[in-house]
Amino acid sequence: MSREVAVLGVGMHPWGKWGRNFVEYGVHAARAALKDAGIPWTDVQFISGAATMRCGYPGYVAGATFAQALGWQGAQVNTSYAACASGSQALAAARAQILAGGCDVALVVGADTTPKGFLAPMAGYRPEDPDWVRFHLGITNPTYFALYARRRMDLYGATLEDFTAVKVKNAAHGAANPNARYRKRFTREEVLESAMVADPLRLLHVCATSDGGAAVVLASLEYAQRRGLKTPRIAAISTVTPRFASTEVEMPDIATDSAVAAAGHSFRGAIAARAYEEAGLGPEDLSLAEVYDLASSMELDWYEYIGLCRPGEAEGLLRSGATRLGGRIPVNASGGLACFGEAVPAQALAQVCELVWQLRGEAGERQVQGARVGITANQGLFGHGSAVIVRK
Repeated sequence: MSREVAVLGVGMHPWGKWGRNFVEYGVHAARAALKDAGIPWTDVQFISGAATMRCGYPGYVAGATFAQALGWQGAQVNTSYAACASGSQALAAARAQILAGGCDVALVVGADTTPKGFLAPMAGYRPEDPDWVRFHLGITNPTYFALYARRRMDLYGATLEDFTAVKVKNAAHGAANPNARYRKRFTREEVLESAMVADPLRLLHVCATSDGGAAVVLASLEYAQRRGLKTPRIAAISTVTPRFASTEVEMPDIATDSAVAAAGHSFRGAIAARAYEEAGLGPEDLSLAEVYDLASSMELDWYEYIGLCRPGEAEGLLRSGATRLGGRIPVNASGGLACFGEAVPAQALAQVCELVWQLRGEAGERQVQGARVGITANQGLFGHGSAVIVRK
């Protein structure tokens, strides 16, 4: 039995700091996706919302919140939370409902409004919560981004020039994306002269926090075929968790397991491996990838985790030009988080939107020629894997 589902439509609310209610962003994205799919809201049978923890009770029940805002019409609802992987979890719930025969058409929506500054944990005294502990100790997000960067420099000889080259590349890609928050090309000198945030990372190496929304309309293959639609398909969704023992730090946990590492893939490597296994595809089949560049240095790690190259070879792949538009395997053709910033429940869905536009040949100046298969990678804290493979 095929586990694929059709992507009938996608939509986004542009990223920025708009200062409005997250529901407005989600409704905008949902209506854009429905229009793109060419179906009325009343045809949707299942609404799957990606939750936000910063917007009060409506954010906790995002599926119902968006359903009410679009107009109650009797559809079933679901809400999923998995930090930055929330969008993939919500997408997986919708796919499962379709494959189980519970509906033919589902709408998946994620949107967020973020505060100025860091994404801090929820308030309260929780010494058993590693996310709260690391923030209480002063380990804000850019701090652990910098720790990962230092690890890469020590292990593989990565340089500040490599991290800067990633930012310059993604800024050039995002300059052509109407949904990106930052649409400015940066020079190497501008990146290196930006303010120091957490050594070795400077301001322009680190992604911002943003408002934004994204939505995807899914349908059974039978539904799409009955209507004569040829659409991209979700070929796999991976939401795996880590295995222990492990010698890799997985934030927000500060310490590693003291035992010898388990054989096989690391957690992040396992995320993509599971998706490839389910889709019956491999890294060699990819036309492009959208990965989790919370900091420019982290994009290099993801080259290896999704199998574009072996450990320690990411810098060479970057320097060869393979990961820029026109290269062998463009990465973050959308501009990535470098150009969007974090709108947590919408991030994984925004990546899927980009793959769909690319596979349909509708990405404009940032189009990857002949795109046929793409993968996303967007890990959530607390061991939430997130990878989606979309194919023509």
